[in-house]
Amino acid sequence: MTRRFLSFRDFDWPLLGMVLVLCTISVFEIYSATLHTKYAAYDYYAGSIHLKQMGFHTKQIFWISGGLVAMFFFSKIDYHKLIDFVPWAYGVSLLALVAVKLVGHKVLGARRWISMGPVHFQPSEWVKLILILIVARYFANLGGRNLTWRDIFKSLLLVGVPMVLVLVQPDLGTALTYLPILVAGLFLGGINIRQALVLLVCATVLIVGAWSSGKVLKPYQKARLTSFINPDNDPKGTGYQLRQSLIAVGSGGVWGKGMAKGTQTQGDFLPIPHADFIFAAFGEEHGFVGALLVLLLYFFILMRLIQNAQTAADLSGSLIIMGLVAVLTFQIAVNVGMVIGFMPVTGIPLPLMSYGGSSVLFTFLALGVAMNVRMRRFVN
Repeated sequence: MTRRFLSFRDFDWPLLGMVLVLCTISVFEIYSATLHTKYAAYDYYAGSIHLKQMGFHTKQIFWISGGLVAMFFFSKIDYHKLIDFVPWAYGVSLLALVAVKLVGHKVLGARRWISMGPVHFQPSEWVKLILILIVARYFANLGGRNLTWRDIFKSLLLVGVPMVLVLVQPDLGTALTYLPILVAGLFLGGINIRQALVLLVCATVLIVGAWSSGKVLKPYQKARLTSFINPDNDPKGTGYQLRQSLIAVGSGGVWGKGMAKGTQTQGDFLPIPHADFIFAAFGEEHGFVGALLVLLLYFFILMRLIQNAQTAADLSGSLIIMGLVAVLTFQIAVNVGMVIGFMPVTGIPLPLMSYGGSSVLFTFLALGVAMNVRMRRFVN
């Protein structure tokens, strides 16, 4: 009976189809965004300036292909076994984050990668999957009972320790993506309104204190977080990225300028158009209609995942999928909000669109675990 239910007939093929459509759009946009720019000749993420061996779009195809293989592999592994194993993985991930700080590959003043030959491994991206699993394990083991302050404090430590290790790299953007995992776990785990309000007040006090102390956030991070309010105050400095992004999106109009015809993108005005600002590049070339179609595609993917969470066989399965939904929703909202000037520039990639191996592989691995939850929804 179990073997029959775990056949690929129960695989969520519509979800995979939407993901592949998004990945195809990503490859074409990365190709277009780097066609006539300096990024076509230089690899920003390699840590040193060198001539390319292959195009970014070709590298993205390799990452997507590897992600697909990993997704199918993880979809066949019982997620309960992953949950049983995750405490060990959590310990290894903490060691990896410490190793990044000590011997990590330095790029633009930050240590975020560990070099493994020609490949640069970013542990902080993979930690998101481990946190999704360990948070799901933690709250599922509580059995759905009312949360005590001790339960909440333990969950804060689970997420807070790796978050601090990532903050000191420094990598504010990735560290922030850990928060929605915790919020989803607390919400589904049974936190009440009074406890939520107390946490909100405490978080506000901590944020204000961290901002005022000058020891938690570096000056350039503060400048990036506030420049979106009025980018014209420093148009050639902290406001440059946002101004160019707004110009690119606005100049795209309704239908866009066409593939590889965006003046802001092809003229090297838009920074990192194949990664952090890929949505701005896409908006310039394909206009409001193209951007709206991409957002609708994200919406349908998220709704499909939520549907799978509702049909999960147990609480741990629901928590896993909703943890993924929380991360993806946060990244989409922050990246798109950043591009149109509603959010600070934090360097958070757009899932399955932005160039980057670690981000792509994390998403596919997490989708593989979510697929396994769906495939086991009728297994007792």
